[in-house]
Amino acid sequence: MWFGKKLLMFGFVCATWISVSRECGLGQTSINNRCQDYDECEEKPSICGNNSNCINTNGSYYCQCLSGYKGNHGKTNFTAVEGPCIDINECTENLHSCGHLAICQNQIGNYSCICMSGYIKNSSSPGNCEDINECKEAEMKNEHICGEKGSCENTNGSYWCKCETGYTNYGNERTQCSKLSCGRFSVDNKPMQLLGGLADMLSMMRNSCLTLSNPTTSDEKKADGEALLEKLLTATDSILSPGPVDSSEGVTELLGAVENSILLIGPQLIHNKTKIETTQTDAEIAVQRGMTRPTGAIHLTNDHASLSTDWTAAAGTGAYPGFAMAGLLSYKNLEGSVNRSFEELEQQEPGPSFQIFSKVVSVVVSNPSTQNLSHPVNITFRHLQDIKESPELSYICAYWKEKGAWSTDGCSQQQSNATHTVCTCKHLSSFAVLMALYPMEPNFGLMVVTKLGLAISLLCLILSILTFKFCRSIQGTRTTIHLHLCICLFMADLIFLAGISQTKPEGGCKFVAGALHFFFLGVITWMLLEGVQLYRMVVLVFNATVRPLYLFAAGYGTPLAIVVISAIIRPEGYGTPHHCWLSLDNGLIWSFFGPVCFIVILNVFFFIITVWKLAQKFASLNPDLSKLHKIKAFTVTAIAQMCILGLMWVFGAFLFQAGLPAVEYIFTILNSLQGALVFVMHCLLSKQVREEYANFFSCICTPQKKRYSDLSTTNPSSSQSQVQKAMLENNEERGAAIL
Repeated sequence: MWFGKKLLMFGFVCATWISVSRECGLGQTSINNRCQDYDECEEKPSICGNNSNCINTNGSYYCQCLSGYKGNHGKTNFTAVEGPCIDINECTENLHSCGHLAICQNQIGNYSCICMSGYIKNSSSPGNCEDINECKEAEMKNEHICGEKGSCENTNGSYWCKCETGYTNYGNERTQCSKLSCGRFSVDNKPMQLLGGLADMLSMMRNSCLTLSNPTTSDEKKADGEALLEKLLTATDSILSPGPVDSSEGVTELLGAVENSILLIGPQLIHNKTKIETTQTDAEIAVQRGMTRPTGAIHLTNDHASLSTDWTAAAGTGAYPGFAMAGLLSYKNLEGSVNRSFEELEQQEPGPSFQIFSKVVSVVVSNPSTQNLSHPVNITFRHLQDIKESPELSYICAYWKEKGAWSTDGCSQQQSNATHTVCTCKHLSSFAVLMALYPMEPNFGLMVVTKLGLAISLLCLILSILTFKFCRSIQGTRTTIHLHLCICLFMADLIFLAGISQTKPEGGCKFVAGALHFFFLGVITWMLLEGVQLYRMVVLVFNATVRPLYLFAAGYGTPLAIVVISAIIRPEGYGTPHHCWLSLDNGLIWSFFGPVCFIVILNVFFFIITVWKLAQKFASLNPDLSKLHKIKAFTVTAIAQMCILGLMWVFGAFLFQAGLPAVEYIFTILNSLQGALVFVMHCLLSKQVREEYANFFSCICTPQKKRYSDLSTTNPSSSQSQVQKAMLENNEERGAAIL
């Protein structure tokens, strides 16, 4: 645009020259019929452009660039056609006089000299720089640039601090000397000696601390931060790998030792952010160094938790030693060691039971005043399990106090969902999310059904036990199985009714849970033997018998072995805060529910084969039995036998899903009335047993003399026909009773 305007102006001047050339020379104009020079430099805007001077000549003109500029074509004198003036970069063309202690910075038409860090412009020679004596300036201002226990020594362009024994600047020469408290790594405490491996870890950190605080120690002997952090976490793994920590004091000592060690290691880290993961821990540490206090947000995260805070809270408001640190450490398996000590919480909020519901997390910052932070920190925890919201539970943010107990002081829940909980805390320590389980309101209907059904079952089981024990006409392998099934079921129902809710004392509750585990397993094991015996009777040999010793070994030995192994592996799983039964938290419930499922599947197999074979025998043994009678007998015995063989436990699988009251009632009714079903199925529906009952009651109710007269007047032929008829009926009912 500029060049176009100048070209038009130049063309206009040329045209003027041509028009007057006939009378005046080139670059002249006619004034009062006299030829005079035309001054092109008076034109506005200037014909030479910016950053230049226009010089008029007789009949012409030329342009010259100002100082710091040069012509576009490299000419000293030029015209408007040859282009504008451009800036000269004195820094790249080495036309400056800044000296070796300053940095040249180009400007439009000029340049400036900026002194390097640690230098200032020389007043006598503005282009040169001289060293700043930071030590002398700090002394004049009465400032401790190296801290109270550090001596400042000036160097060319900088300075460095020399610390006294017991103080260090962690290898950062321009950092204030900080006091090292190596005594906090002392091993002369009894709780530390109780926790294996903790004394060795503290001894290692104490030696590192003493080495760091000794000013005569060479840099080669000082361990770098990353290597020392890896050694610390490896030592922590060796402490936690054997299993849960037994005492609360040991947990407190371990957490405190690790936090103090990270405070020592953090300033020695080389990188601004360091992340290390081991089998037991997951650590991430951020460090900022410099003379000015850092600002901005901090975000640290791992698979179990995340930390959100800022550098103002991490560095503190007091004296700034030249570095700031923030660390997040997650313990992968420590929750099992601290899933106790809820006494303080139970006093504050009586009623619910508490349990750890996240990984234990430690937050460490360089701020010496962590009990009253200027800004609260936000910690987001990942739940150990995904559980839908329920009025029976809530999530609580808590920290581990030095006395070895959980507390909620200064921590509050900000928000929570099925997978995560965000906690806001005004102080720093080791934190976790606790799940508060509020006791559910008892279902009055289920309680009535359970107690009434168990009372009926206990009465029926007593009658069944007496029948199977003293009724001689039905003695055999199946009767032995029925007898001991009833004994196990009687003991299980009796213990359940009397002790299921007696959670105190804890040892008694564990015994009740173990006894219930044994006897209920005995019930389903004898049910399996019932199915096996039915299979043998119908499929293999119709009148098969098994020695009682083998039955006892299987019926009582198998449940005893399962209970003993379960008690050895998971002793803490026996007894819950509300019931004396198996805990659902550690998988121990599958030591009961697993055998139940296995036996139910086996019994289904035996039941199907037995029914199929027996249906064939019905047709061959009873050809005159009507079809309707066959279907009726088959259906009644099949349904009853299905209940006896334990298929009702299938409904128990659906109890793991809440909100199914119909299933709860079905399961409760069927299980509480098992004793009554056994009595009805194997006593009242058995003709032999009914005859034994009739004979027993006739002995009590009928006079002795009358019974003899009745026997003597009986017609022999009539008696023989009745016996034959009874034998035929017994054969018909025998096949149905097998089911």
